[in-house]
Amino acid sequence: MASRGSSVLKFFFLLIGCFGFFSFLAEAAMKKYQFDIKMKNVSRLCHAKPIVTVNGMYPGPTIYAREGDRVIVNVTNYAQYNMSIHWHGLKQYRNGWADGPAYITQCPIKTGNSYTYDFNITGQRGTLWWHAHILWLRATVHGAIVIMPPQGTPYPFPQPNQEFNIILGEWWNNDVEEVEKQGNQMGLPPNMSDAHTINGKPGPLFPCWEKYTYAMEVEQGKTYLLRIINAALNDELFFGIAGHNMTVVEIDAVYTKPFSTQSLLIGPGQTTNVLVQANGVPGRYFIAARPFMDVPLSIDNKTATAILQYKGIPNYVIPTLPQLPFPNDTEFALSYNRRLRSLNTLQYPANVPLKVDRNLLYAIGLGMNACPTCINGTRLIASLNNISFVMPQVGLLQAHYFNISGVFKTDFPDKPPTPFNYTGAPLTANLRTSVGTRLSKIAFNSTVELVLQDTNLLTVESHPFHLHGYNFFVVGTGVGNFDPAKDPAKYNLVDPPERNTVGVPTGGWTAIRFRADNPGVWFLHCHLELHTGWGLKTAFVVEDGPGNDLSIFPPPKDLPPC
Repeated sequence: MASRGSSVLKFFFLLIGCFGFFSFLAEAAMKKYQFDIKMKNVSRLCHAKPIVTVNGMYPGPTIYAREGDRVIVNVTNYAQYNMSIHWHGLKQYRNGWADGPAYITQCPIKTGNSYTYDFNITGQRGTLWWHAHILWLRATVHGAIVIMPPQGTPYPFPQPNQEFNIILGEWWNNDVEEVEKQGNQMGLPPNMSDAHTINGKPGPLFPCWEKYTYAMEVEQGKTYLLRIINAALNDELFFGIAGHNMTVVEIDAVYTKPFSTQSLLIGPGQTTNVLVQANGVPGRYFIAARPFMDVPLSIDNKTATAILQYKGIPNYVIPTLPQLPFPNDTEFALSYNRRLRSLNTLQYPANVPLKVDRNLLYAIGLGMNACPTCINGTRLIASLNNISFVMPQVGLLQAHYFNISGVFKTDFPDKPPTPFNYTGAPLTANLRTSVGTRLSKIAFNSTVELVLQDTNLLTVESHPFHLHGYNFFVVGTGVGNFDPAKDPAKYNLVDPPERNTVGVPTGGWTAIRFRADNPGVWFLHCHLELHTGWGLKTAFVVEDGPGNDLSIFPPPKDLPPC
């Protein structure tokens, strides 16, 4: 009997062990994807053209995973362009090799070659996205990343009945790379897009719309979660649904204190999750997106539309349009962003750095430099602290990891070399803007406050800035010049919004804080593709921490050659 009891006990522990093992597998799965970069003929606005796609899809496939999963994406390039893919908003802890920006963390994937992005999703859940990070190819090479909470962990808001991905973008009738190339030859901004899109479709306000309108069907009384992504190259966008309020519950894959709004503002690179209740009169309602621009610059100001349609309502019912803010509604933009707050609960705390080790002030500038090869003899440039960034020909992370000299310098200034009245009368001087590959070195685990200051060099303008490898807290923002003696007293250090991409207001400033606990080389750039190409970018070199478990992982064997 004792032997039998012992056997039963062993079987019981074996069963418990197997259950625990399979529970672990269920909690931390491996998700594999194959991305084939290839051309496909696509038609919009009565124009057909070949575009670069992933797996022939526009937008591209959605990456689905859970918090804690390992994701492996093998990218094979069959297109004529070099390629790299960035997993926008994923922190890639110690694993910059999987971050993706060309010539920052890797050299691009050449035609006929492959590269495997292998990364863990740690401590993140929500909506992010992926996109090409070379040239202007992200115009068509992009898609959603949906990260579910761990099994058994509910959302901290009412459970929706269904979820929809909403990707906002831009469409050019001409080849996007030719458009960019022509602008560079002229030394001027390239031609603006011909339409905005919702899930790759412009909607009924454009010609040849019948096959190219996105529609989502809803049922009366049910609740829906919309995962909204701004994949546009150059435009901040207002978004709304006729006859329905939206409850904002998440930004950039971080839960927020919920609030209701008729319209929202979303910058390029940003994501916003909203709850929508189908509590309107059953009918058909337009979903609409159009640009926000509060300075007199030429942009594509057309409105993209999709349709929210109640089940059982016939297609001949004419939808109603939402009342979006005016295109230059600065007050709405500022007030909307002021309403964003981190959830800041015990389960989802806002760990804002209260003590700052390193204070940085980066002034954003536009200017003109001589360009003998340009048709006009000059070209537009953009700079941070009067330095227009020059892309290297070797990946910066490789140069850092392997100690390759001559690729970059770590002498990027903490403050503008020549302080001035940043947002005063328009200035046409470029203050002797220099060009170079200059980075800023940051000590491991130090706390950083970075103030991004818009200037009136040529013109003031709103700029969405994205920091790779990190989330940060948006502790303050304002119009005019940042005042280090007065403005920090107004900071929100309790529940500021936590993001990976933040808008610097037109003629104003934004202050962010983060802890530099992720070693590597991390890109900081304006997410307006136009400005990035002009040099509005730099990078942080975050030093290794003490010990192997706080240093950069070794590079993968299939890292693309330069």
